[in-house]
Amino acid sequence: MRVVHNKWILILLLGILLSCKHEESKPKLMITNSEQSMFNDAIRDYYFITLDSTSHYMQQIDTLNTVSKNKELFLKSRAWYKRVEPMLIAYDYENYVSMNAPNLLKVEIDDHQDIKIQDPKSFQALEELLYAEEGFSNKELNSVLTYLKVRIPFVKKNHILIAQRDRHHLKMIRDAIVNIATKGITGFDSPMLSNSLNEAVYNYESIQKVLDIYKDAFTNKELYGDWSTEIAATIAILKKGNFDEFDRYSFIKEHTNHQLELALKTAKDWDVELSNSRSLNPNATSLFEKNFFNMKMFSMQRAPEITEERIALGQQLFNDKALSSTGTISCATCHIKEKAFTDGYVKAIGINGKELQRNSPTLTYAVYQRSLFYDGRADGLEDQIVGVTNNENEFHIDLEQLEEKIQEQPVYRVQFDSLYDGKITNMNARNAIATYIRSLSTFDSKFDRNINGLEESLTNEEVHGFNLFMGKAACATCHFPPAFNGTVPPKYMESEFENLGVPKNASFQNPVLDDDWGQYYPYEVEEKKHFFKTSTVRNVDLTGPYMHNGVYATLEEVVEFYNVGGGLGMGLDVPYQTLPPDSLNLTAVESKAIIAFMKTLTDQQFEKVN
Repeated sequence: MRVVHNKWILILLLGILLSCKHEESKPKLMITNSEQSMFNDAIRDYYFITLDSTSHYMQQIDTLNTVSKNKELFLKSRAWYKRVEPMLIAYDYENYVSMNAPNLLKVEIDDHQDIKIQDPKSFQALEELLYAEEGFSNKELNSVLTYLKVRIPFVKKNHILIAQRDRHHLKMIRDAIVNIATKGITGFDSPMLSNSLNEAVYNYESIQKVLDIYKDAFTNKELYGDWSTEIAATIAILKKGNFDEFDRYSFIKEHTNHQLELALKTAKDWDVELSNSRSLNPNATSLFEKNFFNMKMFSMQRAPEITEERIALGQQLFNDKALSSTGTISCATCHIKEKAFTDGYVKAIGINGKELQRNSPTLTYAVYQRSLFYDGRADGLEDQIVGVTNNENEFHIDLEQLEEKIQEQPVYRVQFDSLYDGKITNMNARNAIATYIRSLSTFDSKFDRNINGLEESLTNEEVHGFNLFMGKAACATCHFPPAFNGTVPPKYMESEFENLGVPKNASFQNPVLDDDWGQYYPYEVEEKKHFFKTSTVRNVDLTGPYMHNGVYATLEEVVEFYNVGGGLGMGLDVPYQTLPPDSLNLTAVESKAIIAFMKTLTDQQFEKVN
């Protein structure tokens, strides 16, 4: 018996040793910057499941169904679409933009002979058809359905989820978090139903799914646990929320920003580097910190580094009247620092006191716009300066003369010698001025300091105003945070233009439509008439009068204009207005709160002006 007993002990020990050896030989889950992710197959499988489910319910929507049945199918398809959305944004952005586009005409202009005008065929268009009070035609419905029923399977068939690296999947998570906070919870893509909070839940379910796939790759298991706890808490808050009453301020401060911190910790845990060649700084841990954007990606390619010395040179040139043809105006004439770089006039004043066509916009945060001037005719700050220089009512000189005027001044020759290798060219001069303008985006307002936890000084009214701005009042569906301008998250690669039906007089009882046709020129496209760039709301307390034509003297008038539904809401004929004509039904208390919030966006350097 003793021999048999010892025999079984030996077998047991041998089994344990073999087991240990097997565990040691089990391949370790590795994260790498240089090779494709070993988790691609699992993520691709989930991508296909969500796309197939989206398509499954979409295929069943039919004009033969009852409207209630189609609404039910729409909501199911939309829920799965929202689950696929984080991956779609990351790996098929063009189809994301197309499938989730606002219910507005899309106009693409390459030249006079190449103008494309397309009706929207997106989920948003489908939502507005199915839930419109006045009903819809089967022709309209079939047009949208035909597109979506083909497009969704097409996305799967032509997917590029093949050779992604781990850093791509982490960036996908990070961009989804930014997208939820800046667009998802604002009602941007659920204009009729305001179903944004539920849809954000579906986004977070996919974020958690991707993290679950990566669970065994976390070196720090507590970090994975932190993610799971945070996402569970976030989903619980979203599920309990009511769209009009949701506390977006606390959500961003306590959850969005915390998730950005977790993303940065995860990059370190996985030992991967997120790309620095995109619009967003991958190391930012707050939506409203100064370095949230990657400034380099909002500058010219191969532009010289932004330094204090180049900023100082740009400031000198910006204020130098000698650079104009008459020697009487400078950039600072129309962009006065104390007025947050506007001039306080209804319309700007040029050479010899001539009134210009439009109001002077603030230059603060102008760097974060992809198109410049109200009509978008310039592609960047350096390009905008060309327009000002050549304009006969502004500087009225050519670029060659600009160079000559700078070369005449010895102090400039010394500065250009050290900062631009001694080359006084119009491009270097424009870069210096543009560099100064890029420095005018400080993200240090009262609002920024509070949401970043640097102080606790916001009033309940101001917080309420932010929540209204981001929710019920729909301001943030055009003025996207954190710059509160028209540059669209989460990629921040394009700036929007809107037709609001702005009048040329301030009367709400007897308005007259403004006769400035904006983007109608130079191609004379009717569908672009009265379109203007969405400007920033930052420093708005100092930048009146307001709108491209300076028609409104006060913020109260501006809020009332939006509250009544713009030009259409006032009874004007504005065929392509992008602002919904329905009243926002804001109370006097709510309008006052929105204005109180907007006043918290005054940068610290201007606060003393108030």
